[in-house]
This record gives sequence, structure tokens and C-alpha cells, in this order.
Amino acid sequence: MPKAQKTKPSRGVVVKDVDANRFIRTYAAYLKKAGKLEIPAYVDVVKLSSANELAPLNPDWFYIRTAAIARRVYLYPGVGVGMLARQFGTGIRRGSRPVRHQPANKGNIRHSLQQLEKLNIIEHTPDGGRKITKKRQKDLDRIAQQVLFPALKKRD
Repeated sequence: MPKAQKTKPSRGVVVKDVDANRFIRTYAAYLKKAGKLEIPAYVDVVKLSSANELAPLNPDWFYIRTAAIARRVYLYPGVGVGMLARQFGTGIRRGSRPVRHQPANKGNIRHSLQQLEKLNIIEHTPDGGRKITKKRQKDLDRIAQQVLFPALKKRD
């Protein structure tokens, strides 16, 4: 993985330019620090898919999943709960039989989308699905720039 650049970008940096894992971790930390997300009561016992055996081990999994959902909605405007469930799904292990795809739990995805709507990060599209609002798109791009150019974050 190349080292982060320390110079100022020659053009605007968008979420597509940044490594997905680094952006999601940074945006999840931002959401946690803001403290505006309502965490569901069942967060410590719920599974993310019926294919999983256990609940997530990371206590901050809801922030990470919400940040990943925000990134997906940014990259694919008009995406809905069903499509996100397919994208976040996993293979179900069936012993010696072939693996089948199992979609993710839609309740967790729906709750994350509702929380992002309350924060005015996403909005409904006229054709169905959701998209990032223009104001929050700039915020996500600013966070992406801070991930790609960490030296600029310290100066500002």
C-alpha cells in the first residue's frame, strides 16, 4: 500500500479516490465522536445475517456498518434496503455442499438508513431508494481528503 501523500491535491478528492477500509474507519470514528446516532437496544445480541453464527465481536460495529452504508449510498445513488442487503450479505456454510449467498439482516440496514436520514446525510430519491444530500456529499469528500492527505488535517 503506498504511503499517504503529504502535498496538497491538484484536484478535488472524492470518496472514490480513497481506500474503502480507511475511509469507513475514519467516518465511523467521526460518527461516534459526533454522538448523534441512536444505537438500537439490541446492538449487543443481533446477528448481521442469518448465515452468521454469532453477533459481531467489535463493540463499534453499528458505527462501522452505518459508515459503510453511507459510502455505498454515495457510490450508488438510488440504492435501497434490498440491494444493500444483497451487497452486505455473505455465503452460508452448508457443510460439504456448495456455499449459497445469504442476504444481510434488513432491519439493521433500515435502522442505519433511518439514522442517516435524521442526520440529513441521505434523502429519498423520487424513483425510490436513497442518495446523499449535496451538503453532506461535500462533508464526505472533506473526510476523504483528510484520509488521503493527513498532513492537511493537522494544519487546518
